[in-house]
Amino acid sequence: MHDPNPIDVAAQASGEPTFREIGVGPWAQTHPGEPRPDDPASPNYDARFDSALLDEGDRRNVLDRYRYWTVEAIKADLDSHGRHDFEVAVENWTHDFNIGSMVRTANAFQARRVHIVGPHKWNRKGSLMTELYQHVENHPSITELVECWKLRIAGEIAAAQAQDEALALRFYKARSEDDNKTVAETLRQLQKLEAKIAELESARIIALDIVPGAVPMETYHFPKRCLMLFGAEGPGLSEKALELADDVVYISQFGSVRSINAGAAAAVSMHAWIAQHAAPQA
Repeated sequence: MHDPNPIDVAAQASGEPTFREIGVGPWAQTHPGEPRPDDPASPNYDARFDSALLDEGDRRNVLDRYRYWTVEAIKADLDSHGRHDFEVAVENWTHDFNIGSMVRTANAFQARRVHIVGPHKWNRKGSLMTELYQHVENHPSITELVECWKLRIAGEIAAAQAQDEALALRFYKARSEDDNKTVAETLRQLQKLEAKIAELESARIIALDIVPGAVPMETYHFPKRCLMLFGAEGPGLSEKALELADDVVYISQFGSVRSINAGAAAAVSMHAWIAQHAAPQA
């Protein structure tokens, strides 16, 4: 029998660790004497609250402002605040364990949509149920995904152009009538809409992989509207995905390993978009 490792002995004797409590207990414990918000007769009634969570407590991996809320209420609130303009697609040909981690990261960075390519069932273990708060779509092939995405972008462009034409008519009518208030308001709307059209027309499909011809992420400018393609641990993206991508981007690395974990690569990529388009202002 071997003597115990001295580090193990010291660690056991340290009295550590002590972890902070995550989540909240039942409503009656956390808000003693206060009426329940799921009671229609209560002055603070709120339909977003979940009766079972109020009874049992809420230990889910959600922000504190969403404690006791139903899944539907949280998802609707995320939608109402506006999701970011990038979308994420993950190839599921190998049932990669990293897919759950990628979906969780897409939730953290408020991706507009998550697309699962290949078999319908995917490894949810690492997602911690975050897929419930996302718009997740399934596609039988990368070709079908790309076609659907391009058609949706084209539809958004057409709708924005139609709106632009209507606003232009309103602008010229107001100017002819010397309605300066309407002219100024309509001009602001036109400028905002034309910027949106430019973003849509610049939308690109971006493959994240280390292959010849790829460009380093550190010098790449992510378009505001984009679809990021991620592959599986080991093989990376399929040949068809690389073929259909507008750009191929890689993460610069400086050690001996050829590539970092697929889930980590997805997190780095999504955060690079955030740093360029949605970073908090100091």
